[in-house]
Amino acid sequence: MAGPSRYQRDLFGATVVSPALPSDYEPARPAHFQVADIYLAKGSIATPERRRFVESICRLYPEARVEERPDTPHNRIGLGERDALGLHQVGKQTLVFGELKTAVRFSKEEGNACPNYWHFSPYGFCPYGCKYCYLAGTQGVKLSPSVKIYVNLPEMLAEIDHVARRQERATAFYLGKLQDALALDPLTAYSTALVPFFAEHPWARLTLLTKSANVDRLLDLEHRGHTVLSWSVNPPEVSAIFEENVPSVDERLEAMRRVAERGYPVRAVMMPIIPIDGWQDIYTAFTERLIETVPIQRLTLGGICIYRGARQLMERKMGKGNAVSAHIDGRPRSNGDGRARYPGELRSAGYSAIIASARRIRPDLELALCLEEEALWESTGLLSSLGHCNCVL
Repeated sequence: MAGPSRYQRDLFGATVVSPALPSDYEPARPAHFQVADIYLAKGSIATPERRRFVESICRLYPEARVEERPDTPHNRIGLGERDALGLHQVGKQTLVFGELKTAVRFSKEEGNACPNYWHFSPYGFCPYGCKYCYLAGTQGVKLSPSVKIYVNLPEMLAEIDHVARRQERATAFYLGKLQDALALDPLTAYSTALVPFFAEHPWARLTLLTKSANVDRLLDLEHRGHTVLSWSVNPPEVSAIFEENVPSVDERLEAMRRVAERGYPVRAVMMPIIPIDGWQDIYTAFTERLIETVPIQRLTLGGICIYRGARQLMERKMGKGNAVSAHIDGRPRSNGDGRARYPGELRSAGYSAIIASARRIRPDLELALCLEEEALWESTGLLSSLGHCNCVL
C-alpha cells in the first residue's frame, strides 16, 4: 500500500518533505468506539483537502449529530456536563476534528529517571475505558475529554522533519504519550502516511504505543525497521478487572505476532502492574507467555503513577477500596513528580519477580522501567540500562 506524497526535490537538488493527508483509502468504523456527537472545530475543514478527509469519516456515522464550530478551538468544545465522571463518559462518545499547532514537543519529566524524548499528537485522548487511565487526570483531557483527530498531520510531519534534521542523528518521535496510537487508524489511515515517512527519513524514527489490534494497514507498508511498535499489556486476569471496552489481551498478542512477522521491531509495556490476589504468580506466568508468543525486542515495566484527578475518577468508578488505591503509598513526599505510586518496596518486589521470569526464558531481552526513580533501577539490577526504555531508541 502506498502512502501519500512525502518527498520532493527543490531547485538545488535537496530533499524536502511534502506530506499529505491520506486520501486513497476507505475509512472504516473501529471497534470499541461508539460516536454520538461530532464537532468540526476550528481549522478542521479550512482547506478542500481537510474537508474531504473529515467528511469521508463523518459519513461513517449517519446516526451521530454533526455540528460545525469553525471559530472554536478543539479544546474549547463544551460537552454540557459539569460532573467530572459524567463529562468523562460523554467525552468517550464525542469525536472532535481540529488542528493542534503545538503537536510536536519535547517532554519535560522531572522527579523521575525518564530520559525525556520527542513526542507528537495526531490524536487526542482515546476511546478505550481503562479505569486507571492516567490521561484522565492531565490538564488538557480533564477540561476537554473528547476523542480528537487533528487534521494538520502534514504540518506535524514537516516539523518532525525539521527537528530531526537539526539533531543530525537517529531520533525517536513517540506517538502514545497523550493518546492511543492505533485505536483510530481504521478511520484515518494515518499509519499509511506515518510509516512510509519515517521509513524514508534519514534521521527521524517512529516509536508508538497502543492497546489496539488495528494493524491491517501496517502489514504491507515499507518500514525499513524505522517504526517500532509497542503494546500496552497486562495479564488477562488484570485486564478483566481494570480494562473495559478494549481489545482483549489475546487480540493484542496476535497483532504483535503479525507485525513481528513483517519485520517490525516490537516491544511490550507491562504497566500498570497491579497487585491483585496472587499477582506475582499471575504476572510471572503471563511474562513467560508473552515472551514465548512474540519475539519482543524490549520489555518495559511500570507501576501505577497517577495524578490526583485521574485517581478521583478511578475511585468514582471502582470505589476507594479498589486494588490500585488500596496499595498507593499514603506517606507525604516533599519531592518527586507529583504522581501517586505504590511504596518502593512493593514496586521493587514486583519488578524483580517479572525480571527474573523474563531472564529465565530470554537472557538477552532488553528490560527497562517507566517513570521510575533511579533507586528502583538500581534495586532491580537494571541501572546499566538506565535511559533505554520504551519511548526512545
